[in-house]
Amino acid sequence: MTHADKVIRMEQLWQEFLSDPSQWSDNRFIKRSPKYPDFKHKSTHEGLWIEGWFNPPWVKAKVATMALGQMQSGSGLRSRVPDSLGNGRNVSKLCQEGRLKEALHMVEQNIQAPINSYACLLQWCTKRKALAEGKRVHALIIQRRLDSKILLGNTLVNMYAKCGSVLDARKVFDSMPEHNVFSWTIIISTYANHGQGEEAINLFQQMRQTGILPNVVTFVVVLKACARIPALEQGKQLHVDIIKSGFESDTTVRNTLVDMYAKCGCMEDALQVFNNMHDERDVVSWTAMIAGYAQHGLGKEALDLYEQMKQEGVQPNNFTYVVLLKACASIAALEQGKQLHLDIIESGFESDVIVGNTLVDMYAKCDHMEDAQQVFNNMHERTVVSWNAMIAGYAQQGLGKEALALYEQMKQEDVQPNDVTYVCLLKACASIAALKEGKQLHLDIIKSGFEPDVTVGNTLVDMYAKCGCIEHACQVFNNMHERNMVSWTAMITGYELHGLGREALDLYEQMKQEGMQPGIVTYIVLLKACASIAALEKGKQLHSVIIKTGFELDAIVGSTLVDMYAKCGRIEDARQVFNSMHERDVVSWTAMIAGYAQQGFGKEALTLFDQMQREGIQPNEVTYVSVLSACSHSGLVDKGHHLFDTMCKDHGVTPTMDHYACMVDLLGRAGCLADAEDFINNMPIQPDAVVWMTLLGAARNSGHMEIGRRAFDCVVNLEPDNASAYVLLSNIYAAAGQRDEVAKI
Repeated sequence: MTHADKVIRMEQLWQEFLSDPSQWSDNRFIKRSPKYPDFKHKSTHEGLWIEGWFNPPWVKAKVATMALGQMQSGSGLRSRVPDSLGNGRNVSKLCQEGRLKEALHMVEQNIQAPINSYACLLQWCTKRKALAEGKRVHALIIQRRLDSKILLGNTLVNMYAKCGSVLDARKVFDSMPEHNVFSWTIIISTYANHGQGEEAINLFQQMRQTGILPNVVTFVVVLKACARIPALEQGKQLHVDIIKSGFESDTTVRNTLVDMYAKCGCMEDALQVFNNMHDERDVVSWTAMIAGYAQHGLGKEALDLYEQMKQEGVQPNNFTYVVLLKACASIAALEQGKQLHLDIIESGFESDVIVGNTLVDMYAKCDHMEDAQQVFNNMHERTVVSWNAMIAGYAQQGLGKEALALYEQMKQEDVQPNDVTYVCLLKACASIAALKEGKQLHLDIIKSGFEPDVTVGNTLVDMYAKCGCIEHACQVFNNMHERNMVSWTAMITGYELHGLGREALDLYEQMKQEGMQPGIVTYIVLLKACASIAALEKGKQLHSVIIKTGFELDAIVGSTLVDMYAKCGRIEDARQVFNSMHERDVVSWTAMIAGYAQQGFGKEALTLFDQMQREGIQPNEVTYVSVLSACSHSGLVDKGHHLFDTMCKDHGVTPTMDHYACMVDLLGRAGCLADAEDFINNMPIQPDAVVWMTLLGAARNSGHMEIGRRAFDCVVNLEPDNASAYVLLSNIYAAAGQRDEVAKI
């Protein structure tokens, strides 16, 4: 129940109490704790507190004027309400029994029905989302001229809001002759709960202008609206207003302040509020702070706070564990995640389906699918979210076959897939290029009615492109009813992946014509397309646009610009972009080194490699491929040998097939073919066709027939249909004048 619901319900309960106090037990003489209610309904057991947080402002004064005898007998009060409806108790009873239409008919038949009967009907319409019946009650209220009653106005606003009709809720609010703080709180809550935080904040400001002071609930609702947008400045001003109003000491307000600051990215202020709470911190306070750290990628800080929370004796709830597991997943903290799993079992929350789902997700993101599967298998209840977590885990690990097998099991157990399921499965198909299964999924998506979903459509485009079926990708893209930036980027990426740089750039022009503003990922893909077809002028135009949008400061964009200029033969422009970058990571340095290597500037590449290490940037395996390539193009055999030997020892980079191919190329270009062949034969891993093709190419260049023949035999043994191998050996025989061998080849 939201704060607005509690406000409405409390006002209704006090009206029922005043209509017939004899139905309530007076517990004030036997109270031993402030948590026990002052009055308790004899049938429904609902409680009322004279000092209650959600009480209407008139309650305390009204109850104070009534003698104790009046409260128990209802003397002087029951006479105000006709007995024909049993003071609305019959209406309430019918509603509780689910006989809403009968209750409504009863009120329609009695023009003297008490106000709380209408309020009770509206409350049950709200509970059951019965908008049609709610509108009938509204019509009765207007017909009987009760629409000036502020209680009914507030209840109507709440009913329309909960039934999803924000426009009707606003119409009722605007038509009310007067508003109190509860009226404003309900309408503000309506907009906040429907994702319209800015309007909620505007209404709060209008409320202040009318002179009505907010209560605790109002502040909580508006703070939540600020958290959702997020609107940090308005949140800070609210904090000032809360201090002035004297509500800062309220635990719920403080918890909401922590949550607001955290969601607005201001962790320092969140921590300050949290630290000032001292002994008043409850599980909600700790969870809000932990969630803030987790949300901003500060998983370690979230886990440290959890340890502090345990030391202070605060027991986590299920949501605390969910947030902590997400924090573990974000930093791949497997050991802490396993310890949390033990704590969850000990606390009895393992059977909670949401906790179970998050455990599956945590293990999957920590690359432990066996543990994820075990948690999944042990779950007493599995929802579609549970299945999605497992399927997504397999897809993320590149285990597409396992993901698709789980989908078949899911169908056998009659679990209905949703849009997330299909998105995860399509990604699984893309990861293993499973075109046949992807096409079958496409048919299932059409049957299930999810094809119009823009996210599903985007993933279909991506799947077809990555499975090598660019025509189907284009067909899906053209048939999409709604396309967003991701749709366009997916299609542009598809073209770029297939070497269709011109088509990618043409689609970009169409994207602009349709008024779609590209994002940073789109520009990165477009720059790669320019590099693939050496479209220098188009690349320069994109560079200008990137500067205007402010994306040039991004390290990945800068690295891609360096790569584009280098591949277009403009090494000076590449270096200029590199020098102007504010932040340079290993990708940036590697892009510039690779640019020098590709253009034959081996010494410059090695000089930059040395500078990179002096600035404390650790080279990775891609960097070493570039510097070894630079040595190869510059004939620096000794330097290449030295780099290869120290690569693992100094920087922990294990040689891959690319590194071995670079070394073979280095030796081959230097004419050391025998050394190159020995190097291959002594490799600790089985050489692939690329390595042998590198040696075959070197043999062609030097005219070494015997080594060339042996390299050829190794290539065709691995790849019998490799046409390039036959061409190279043919060239070796032709250069040696052996026409018969050329004819055989």
